[in-house]
Amino acid sequence: MKPLKVKAATTLIDFLAGLGYTRTKIKQLLKHRAVTVNNRTVTRIDHVLSLHDSIALDAKPKPGAEILEASGIGIVYEDDAVIVMNKPSGLLTIATEKEKKETAYYLLNAYFKERNPSRPDRAFIVHRLDRETSGLIVFAKDEAAKHRLQRDWNNAEKKYYAVVEGVPKDSEGRIESYLGETTAFKVYSETAGEESKRAVTRYRVMKAGRGQALLDVLLETGKKHQIRVHLADIGCPVVGDKKYGAKTNPFRRIALHAYSLSFAHPVSGKQMHFTTLLPKAFASLIRHRP
Repeated sequence: MKPLKVKAATTLIDFLAGLGYTRTKIKQLLKHRAVTVNNRTVTRIDHVLSLHDSIALDAKPKPGAEILEASGIGIVYEDDAVIVMNKPSGLLTIATEKEKKETAYYLLNAYFKERNPSRPDRAFIVHRLDRETSGLIVFAKDEAAKHRLQRDWNNAEKKYYAVVEGVPKDSEGRIESYLGETTAFKVYSETAGEESKRAVTRYRVMKAGRGQALLDVLLETGKKHQIRVHLADIGCPVVGDKKYGAKTNPFRRIALHAYSLSFAHPVSGKQMHFTTLLPKAFASLIRHRP
């Protein structure tokens, strides 16, 4: 289809609706990465369009897209240096001794190979999300970008939604401790020691009800199981997290979602910011404000 020119500032959904596309069809086009704005793929339905922007549509399925869709992975952003994904709960970030293929890393590389068999991109690990944690995760597409992102990762801003059992005593708080790990891979808070790692977590109660609370959580540090341990430390384990003391599991998963990620682009240095919506299941059990 010949590129279309935007004649007045609007949003992508309003522009495409004006061409006769239904909301369902628009979502399908975005899901299949079939919409570009000024030659860059767009996946957000509320993307803001400016005067003279160029819109192109390609209704043909993208090669390899089914690989990611079958596992519930959504691509949020991609360029020559990085790719940001929305990882579903239950999917590993990288392989373990028991599981080699059902991982975000393996599936992303399989997608790259299917998309361009002769010159596939490669994925490089920057950080991880726990298997049961859903949300935003970034991979580099070359080794130089990986190292730049990792060197600056302490400056990246990482925010999570967490549904917890009980309601924290304070509506906002800061939790700091040193974390150690048992031989059974369970993390715990302890006094400072040679092997322990300092961890700091901030939280804010967004809503509460039915003996649970929805928290907005900000990581000042990024240590293994940090949020899960710290919220358990204040008597409010994450819902579904049996390992750290939760008694309930209404979602059949750990109620932790990485919803916001900000970092400096490894090539341009530009500050990048991405967000995802609160999972509907999380909101369904929280009906009343504190």
